[in-house]
Amino acid sequence: MPYAFKAIKANSLKTSLIILSLVFSISSIFLITSISNGIVSMYSSMLKSDGDIIITQKKISDTFFSNVNINLIEKIKTLNEVTKTSAIIVAASIVEDLPIVAVYGVSKNRFENYKLIKGSYPKQNEVLLGKSIYENLKNKNEVLISNNKYKISGVFQSDIGFENGGVVLNISDASIIFNKSTSMIMVNSKIDTDIEKLVSKINLLDKNIEAKSTNSFVENYNQFKIIKTSSNVISFISFCMGLLTIASILSITINQRKSEFGIKRALGISMNKIVLQIINESLILGIFSFIIAFGISSLVLYFIKNSSFLHGYVNGEISFEIAIFILFTTLAISILGSIIPALNASKTDPMVLIQGDRI
Repeated sequence: MPYAFKAIKANSLKTSLIILSLVFSISSIFLITSISNGIVSMYSSMLKSDGDIIITQKKISDTFFSNVNINLIEKIKTLNEVTKTSAIIVAASIVEDLPIVAVYGVSKNRFENYKLIKGSYPKQNEVLLGKSIYENLKNKNEVLISNNKYKISGVFQSDIGFENGGVVLNISDASIIFNKSTSMIMVNSKIDTDIEKLVSKINLLDKNIEAKSTNSFVENYNQFKIIKTSSNVISFISFCMGLLTIASILSITINQRKSEFGIKRALGISMNKIVLQIINESLILGIFSFIIAFGISSLVLYFIKNSSFLHGYVNGEISFEIAIFILFTTLAISILGSIIPALNASKTDPMVLIQGDRI
């Protein structure tokens, strides 16, 4: 290990290039993974906040396109296992000069989900604003949504970025704006209820609906799958780019150190020990780069989370699982990037290495 540190110091320029390349690759994986997971986490948290069962229109690709008859609630209430039903319209619209803002039309029994910090819950033709969007509006008394003006009744704060940067209004008002009854119906059940049996009962009430347990809905939601798949693909590309760059830099570095390797082999030091030294150097660089990338990514995510421009819609937190995954990914990049040129050098005759011929 001491020899590895000496070698790293002796090749400061190449070391800097490798660290820079690694930091770029690791930070990319950190940010892409954290932001995509943050988006999934925010939306799933919102869905899980109220309801054991979620009911949407049958065979729809996204909740934005779902349209369920809100009168179905009256039928669901007659089921003995049900304790509460609520409805929500999930949509997006132009709000004042903001191009796209999340808009939630909710039944009155869902207002309690929004923690008031100012004012009161909205009545007809009134809206409740998330703190993030409220702070960016010039007019604090009324707001224009889809060419309709609404009085601002109050302000709420939420840990969920989508909500904190959104607008909440009565479901009847949202129904007029977006020309639908409701996007989803949320159902709460008694503690000892068999959720799957209740789901089957609800599905029999209307042939145009699809009821699922909240956990099942979140796990199988198409948009979540698309986000996660896209994230994995982009992260893999970043991984490959980092691997190729590091392998190229290390090839040049090892080529410049061929005389050193030749002398070591002539002195009886096995190539296995030399390869192990190179791997140790790479591991040191990988761990050092990981620490720098972690710090940079955390700082970037902090600014993204608190950016007034993004209104909290983009959020990401580095979980322990993500950090461990990326640490092992970093070490894999480092080892694979170094072992290829190292093995190439190990096959070369010591005299050729000492003479300075190409390896």
